Amino acid sequence: MARTPAGTPQHPGGAERFNEERAAQTVASAQPDLEGGVQAIRDTVKVLKPVPGVYRMLDARGEVLYVGKARSLKARVANYTQIAGLSGRLQRMVSQTRAMEIITTNSEAEALLLEAQLIKRFRPPFNVLLRDDKSFPFILLRADHAFPRIQKHRGARRAKGNYYGPFASAGSVNTTLNALQKLFLLRSCTDSFFNNRDRPCLLYQIKRCSAPCVGRIDEGGYDALVRQAKDFLSGKSGAVQADLERQMAEAAENLDFETAAMLRDRLRAATFIQGSQAINAAGLGDADVFALAASKGQMSVQSFFIRGGQNWGHRALFPRHTADVDEAQVLADVMLQFYEEVPPPPTILVDRELPEGELIEAALSELAGRKVRLSIPERGDRRKLMAQAQRNAVEALERRLAETGTKARLNRELAEFLELDTPPQRIEVYDNSHIQGAKAVGAMVVAGPEGFEKGQYRKFNIREAQSNDDFAMMREVMARRFRAWRDDEEGPTPSPSREREGSETWRTEGEPSRSGVGTSHDTILPDLILIDGGKGQLSSVMAVLEEIGIADDIAVVGIAKGPHHGREGREVFHFPDGREKMLPAGSPLLFHLQNLRDEVHRYVIGAHRAKRSKAITASPLDEIPGIGPARKRALLLHFGTASKVRAAALEDLQRAPGVSAAVARKVYDFYHAAG
Repeated sequence: MARTPAGTPQHPGGAERFNEERAAQTVASAQPDLEGGVQAIRDTVKVLKPVPGVYRMLDARGEVLYVGKARSLKARVANYTQIAGLSGRLQRMVSQTRAMEIITTNSEAEALLLEAQLIKRFRPPFNVLLRDDKSFPFILLRADHAFPRIQKHRGARRAKGNYYGPFASAGSVNTTLNALQKLFLLRSCTDSFFNNRDRPCLLYQIKRCSAPCVGRIDEGGYDALVRQAKDFLSGKSGAVQADLERQMAEAAENLDFETAAMLRDRLRAATFIQGSQAINAAGLGDADVFALAASKGQMSVQSFFIRGGQNWGHRALFPRHTADVDEAQVLADVMLQFYEEVPPPPTILVDRELPEGELIEAALSELAGRKVRLSIPERGDRRKLMAQAQRNAVEALERRLAETGTKARLNRELAEFLELDTPPQRIEVYDNSHIQGAKAVGAMVVAGPEGFEKGQYRKFNIREAQSNDDFAMMREVMARRFRAWRDDEEGPTPSPSREREGSETWRTEGEPSRSGVGTSHDTILPDLILIDGGKGQLSSVMAVLEEIGIADDIAVVGIAKGPHHGREGREVFHFPDGREKMLPAGSPLLFHLQNLRDEVHRYVIGAHRAKRSKAITASPLDEIPGIGPARKRALLLHFGTASKVRAAALEDLQRAPGVSAAVARKVYDFYHAAG
């Protein structure tokens, strides 16, 4: 199959994986472009002042190559014009630079925080990048209800309450939540479920809730449980256990054996939580531990999360673009990006001296709103804890290298099986889901050399394809996916970037900036497209690609279930020229391709179910333009049903509480304009 022409801009792996081959070009090959890059930087230096701030280097397409911070912008940026003193990596960066964007800040600490924020947003190819497919989960004990709810939480912390975390994974949160429910009997149900109960639910029967919804515990008793939970999660677990032991002994003395047995079970839950701590962190309070290991050009950063003297899990982080970067600088960059998502604890233990350590402390203290201290353990329990983190970092890196070797081998086998010139760096897999044409959704998942790139997944709400036509749905998905790429090639529309409020921003002369959209999947061509389907779906895809003019640039293969609908694992692979191939049952490559296909199945079915669920709860009032949720709620509460709203006279609509005359007229005209 034909491959993508050398002149076609490619970003394998999407915004998170810039073309590593392009970033690894030799200095000699980039030498002819150095003069242009140096001149663009010199033009910027002319207008700079010796003030703190952040700078971005942009290539000819306006994409962000590098984000840096400086105490003095003028002096720092001027250093890039001294080519002889730059490393090979920085020379490659300068050779591609054609414009710069500058943001001034009030202090160097603020610049450091903004630098980390922009790196996470733009994912530049010459910065150290922390891969973060998912945010870290927390436990949230809400404070907006008379009977607070305990729950798992991800994302922005908008709800009022106490947040405890981060936890290393959703599994560790779920395990801890289950034990906490047994220990403190706090409710986990939603407010609507709580308000509509007339008898206890199953959680009360299995002794994981105190059933405040039906009055099995009063507000004062529930508040006592909430206080105990806060104490336990804040590190006062010993006092909580002692109190439970005292209550159990009193119940036994009073021959209240049922209460004593319940308290015994709660004590067991507390023991389980503490016994599951594989790391001894007693007396440490709230702290994070970071240790770095390096081998064969790759690095691993092991992080331990200690809260209230309890281990809440650990995670191995694998930063990218670390070639020619000092290990201590990599660790500093990883930490700053890490704390863009997670509140810094008072103590951070590291295994080495970090560059600009005092500045990092000041920046994290500003971010946390209190003092944050970096420390290198030298003796005692903290040193043992750090040794354990270092050992985990080495082991995680060894596993990573082994997995990378396996994936590289599978990629080579895939290229050979599908007759590709080189192993694919970006694979896109497509499928659609619907029920007899209703609520149709298409989906794209992306895989790179290191696994699935979940930040690049995309859903398509099918709008044009009619009825139960799978082929038309696939044509629509592919057309929307690749027409955006064609439009970008013909001339993208500049997208203004959004900066931190209060910062001064300007841009030097050059190509229009597309930094807000320039690295999205709309502007990336894959090396391989896998279609879940047979000849019909494959033909639909090829027709769209030929219309756009990229059919010869991308390898396309259809995966169809073989005999007995794939129960024997004998998928058939369809090629655009009509040939078919199969792999032996049990082949590792077959399993790899099935895994790609199953991932797009999972993603598209989830999107379809979400669309169906939303449709079930939809109201006919949603169709009225300019009427928000509050007005819809007021109308439904007053009239009872949407049909009565539709039949109401204008005067009746105006009498509804919270509905103005203008809103009433808008609703009335929507239903009666045709008449």
